[in-house]
Amino acid sequence: MNRPGRTIPIAISPAATRSAVPSGLPAPPPLSLYVHIPWCVKKCPYCDFNSHEAKGAIPEAAYLAALVADLEAALPQVWNRPVHSVFIGGGTPSLLSVATLDALLCALRARLPLAPDAEITLEANPGTVEAEKFAGFRAAGVNRVSLGIQSFDDAKLLALGRIHDSREARRAIELALRHFDRVNLDLMYALPRQTLEEARSDLETALGFGTPHLSAYHLTLEPNTAFHHQPPPLPDDDLAADMQDMVEDMLTGTGYEHYETSAYARPGQQCRHNLNYWTFGDYLGIGAGAHGKISSAFDIRREARRRHPKDYLEGAARGDAVAERRVVDAKDLPFEFMMNALRLTDGFAPGLFGERTGLPLACVQPQLLAARDEGLLEVRGERIAPTLRGRRFLNALLRRFLPDPDD
Repeated sequence: MNRPGRTIPIAISPAATRSAVPSGLPAPPPLSLYVHIPWCVKKCPYCDFNSHEAKGAIPEAAYLAALVADLEAALPQVWNRPVHSVFIGGGTPSLLSVATLDALLCALRARLPLAPDAEITLEANPGTVEAEKFAGFRAAGVNRVSLGIQSFDDAKLLALGRIHDSREARRAIELALRHFDRVNLDLMYALPRQTLEEARSDLETALGFGTPHLSAYHLTLEPNTAFHHQPPPLPDDDLAADMQDMVEDMLTGTGYEHYETSAYARPGQQCRHNLNYWTFGDYLGIGAGAHGKISSAFDIRREARRRHPKDYLEGAARGDAVAERRVVDAKDLPFEFMMNALRLTDGFAPGLFGERTGLPLACVQPQLLAARDEGLLEVRGERIAPTLRGRRFLNALLRRFLPDPDD
């Protein structure tokens, strides 16, 4: 056992011994593509994503043209880098017609070197899918679907402002499983007036479908949402913690691996796109409000597209879709890396820190030691990982890696 004050016995790769500058990475990280579709039928009161209620028909042709223009303007940043995953999120991407989705994927393939086995995920809501659409999405090249179920309780769905009911949720899952091998269900717990047994019932229903991936999210009241301004009656902290324990016990007890804070998967069924985020890989984000992270031989940059669909459409047409682009300062990189990697139950290999940041692992040695001594972090062989306590108090663990404001 390590004792306070002693160094953590971990191997530091040669890449991690470079000077503390965000450049000269030994190799470009894996690259993913995120495509944002900003429209939905109805804005949910808990949602803080960049989503906008569709007022009439969605301008699909104009938005597709904007996405293509946005991508073409961004191509010099990612020349010849293979794209390992594509995630089409929103909003509600399943509102798109099959023809538009097919044209989008054709445009991506024509401009980017998509890996032959690239994971291509589409988010869908049960109230916006039908058998013909799923068949068309699959034929277009989508090979993974993520369904926003949230609950199978009609009263809870009504409280969450969802447009579907439990019957539509079940039907959507059955249709998805008919056309896709890789299906994720999004569930939420700690819902308004929810009991432990109601949360358990939702999970039991979801498990009955046998989907290979489940995401279970604690409902939180995010700023600038309707629920934040008018909070509903929610379970207290103790009950919410019991629900969290129940979710983990039930899912791991039935063969799911708890591989990320809110994600559970059958062996080999982890979401590759999200794993690239958590391992501090690169991702190009196109679409209204999309964010991206791109590494080069010179720096690591964050960028964000114009948020409002109208502004984005106009900006993309004149080659000005990006609203913000900034170089990530070296002092911020440890926190940004840990904010992602420590969401993973198994943490990360020590060498990954240097490979993805260009910084020596020694620069965070004091923070690692302090987190270990507080019982928030452990070293298991060649892994640095959060303990159970660290996963429960992840924000406290991450705060240790915030840059000193006086530096």
